[in-house]
Amino acid sequence: MKVSAIIPAFNEAERIAAVLAPLTSSPAVDEVIVVDDGSTDATSAEAERFGVRLVRLPENRGKAAAMAAGVEEARGDVLLFLDADLTGLTPSHIATMVDAYRAGDADVVIGVFCDGRLGTDLSQRIAGFLSGQRVMSRAHWERARGAVEDTEFGIETALTRLALKEGWRTKKVMLSGVSHIRKEEKRGFWLGFTDRMAMYWDVVRSFFRKL
Repeated sequence: MKVSAIIPAFNEAERIAAVLAPLTSSPAVDEVIVVDDGSTDATSAEAERFGVRLVRLPENRGKAAAMAAGVEEARGDVLLFLDADLTGLTPSHIATMVDAYRAGDADVVIGVFCDGRLGTDLSQRIAGFLSGQRVMSRAHWERARGAVEDTEFGIETALTRLALKEGWRTKKVMLSGVSHIRKEEKRGFWLGFTDRMAMYWDVVRSFFRKL
């Protein structure tokens, strides 16, 4: 099984190296694809520094569209999705997720934060299904395409709902010490808070979207 890692990124120049460094040194991954979702900073330049495959979208289209663009470019039959703003990620975490999928007893593997930052640990303990860290086959992604189209930050909710509807086998693995940078830290409190509310709205919309 060839594993393609896909990282959707929007204005993550200051943070994406913490994800790409362990990814590009991981023997569990066969290729790394960064999708620059219309960034206005140096995200693309930072990605190119690691020698990964780069997809540039001319304008910001949202997380779901960026993930789909990455899948279109991927050569692997197994897809590893990771957020671009993770902290504490190591090659061992990547291997844990990929190995859990290779074990063959799950259609989707979801990585859940623990022993990292209290806020993110708590939110993922309550709603682990919202985690952007997951492994799935290209075949399952293709089955989900209609359900995730235009969901933006609600994509994980849409994927989880479809998995429940179709009876996909789902396994969670704990990513000890991994966390992410909160939106309020990236953009300041008010702009970050506004972005967070927009993200929550995408999640709510995905709950009620027809599959």
